[in-house]
Amino acid sequence: MQAKITEHDLVKMCMAELCTKAGFLTADDLVQRELLLLCDSVEAKTGVLISLSTVKRLLNGQFSRIPQVATLNAIAVSAGYQSWQDFKFNKSGQLNAVAAPGKDAARSKNSTQAKRKYVMGAVVLILLAIVLMALLNWRKTGPGDIGKAHFSALKVTGNDIPNTVVFKYNVDSVAADSFFIQQSWDKNRRVRVYKNNYTLTDIYYEPGYHVAKLMANDKVIKKIAVSIPTDKWVFYAKERLPKSIPKYINPAIPLRNGCPAITPQDVLNSFVDVKTDNLYSEAYFPSKFENSSDNFVMRFRIRVKALKNVPCPYLMSEVFCQYYFMYFTNTSKGCASYLLAQFGEKNLNGRSADLSALGVDLSNWQDMEFRVKDKKISISINGAQVFSSVYHQSCGKITGLGFTSNGLCELQSVELKTLEGKVIYSSSSQQ
Repeated sequence: MQAKITEHDLVKMCMAELCTKAGFLTADDLVQRELLLLCDSVEAKTGVLISLSTVKRLLNGQFSRIPQVATLNAIAVSAGYQSWQDFKFNKSGQLNAVAAPGKDAARSKNSTQAKRKYVMGAVVLILLAIVLMALLNWRKTGPGDIGKAHFSALKVTGNDIPNTVVFKYNVDSVAADSFFIQQSWDKNRRVRVYKNNYTLTDIYYEPGYHVAKLMANDKVIKKIAVSIPTDKWVFYAKERLPKSIPKYINPAIPLRNGCPAITPQDVLNSFVDVKTDNLYSEAYFPSKFENSSDNFVMRFRIRVKALKNVPCPYLMSEVFCQYYFMYFTNTSKGCASYLLAQFGEKNLNGRSADLSALGVDLSNWQDMEFRVKDKKISISINGAQVFSSVYHQSCGKITGLGFTSNGLCELQSVELKTLEGKVIYSSSSQQ
């Protein structure tokens, strides 16, 4: 006798199909950025925000209660079904199709008739459920009176890092079940707020141009910019864990020949444990930004100095923008499935797209060029173009540049210009 499939099993089956649909070969051992891409994929297809912790629990089957209907519908639709009920009906049909035949004809006939009655009954129930859901959606399509919400922010610590920001909000007249403030793109930095309360004080641990969001239920109803520039290079290490707080690195000599440079001794002197799974960042954010992210060229000569034995050295080179991410990654050719890139609204994953041309030996010096012309991407390595792409939604103004690695980035030169030759940043001018 075939074991009855449970709702718990169905959720895990759906998550496995969702991962396949998103381009991952397996649902096992996804790294944090891949999990974030999975969250973003669900949000892009359904408009439903699912937190990183929720996705992890669903993938690992670590939940005692069945998730909310909205979450189930979101993962089912993202996996290619019309709804959670459609997914369940599809799977029940498949399971019935492979069920073992009866031992005699009479039992088979009775079983077939019973199945027909069961299927007809299930169809009726599903139709009723669809009608009921449609009525509920018609009655409540989302938060109401969102135009009456107020949202503002005030930095009380200048441009220092860490930076305390006081958010002022008013959602008393908005019709919704729950409210949140999310301080940036990172969904882990989402804090619940309530009616009849009007202030939230939060901490920004990283510099940059952040877009804070006021949310009603799962919908963004207000956005405001929180700009925390540096006007110099800053250095920090951050563990690959949700809600991890960066550890700042204070190098003895921040610039060498105008290029940012930190040494292993700088890391140790800043009390950073190199044995942990850290990413090391070097970032520069000017106070003023006026140049378009849709037309620029960045050239740099770089290599990565390993701090420990890692099978896949990793480098992310990024031009920070107002609205979207603009970056590409490099690693060794044998680790090409780990490569990621994003240009505007276009996300690329090495598991579902061929990014192998970005595979290089990061222990040796590499001459890189990152060029954007009218939203057309071109990446060259050591004088040869290796990658091209295109995006459609503008990223706004350039707000900074930076490099992130699981080792230490060592630069000999770095230059960011407009296509007309206007210097945004140049190491030669910093000497």
